[in-house]
Amino acid sequence: MSGPTGPENTKGQSGLFRAALLGLCPKCSEPTLFEAPARVAIECSGCGLAFGKYERGGRVSGLFTVVIAIILIMIAVAIESAFRPPLWLQAAFWAPVTVGAVIYSLRLFKTVLLYAAFENAKDTSE
Repeated sequence: MSGPTGPENTKGQSGLFRAALLGLCPKCSEPTLFEAPARVAIECSGCGLAFGKYERGGRVSGLFTVVIAIILIMIAVAIESAFRPPLWLQAAFWAPVTVGAVIYSLRLFKTVLLYAAFENAKDTSE
């Protein structure tokens, strides 16, 4: 049923990173997991799997985003105190880095939680 990029090949760290980056469905491995950059879709348009019953990271996502922001702020302060780059350079660098880091980390976080919930539900139904 699953091809070479199926769920059995997305276990482990590199598979989860790939699944988060591409938004792969845990059942059919179609890139339908996200309907927006960091928002989980309602269901897979490929196999019809309802993601809503597996997605549990909504409330913790805010806390996770705050942790990412604190880490980025600490790095920015360290760079500021060590190198004193001009303000325009910092803004040009940190704006896309912050957006990219938050979006990708949320995608990874939500993918890990959804895949774990999917595997747990699959294991209990067998």
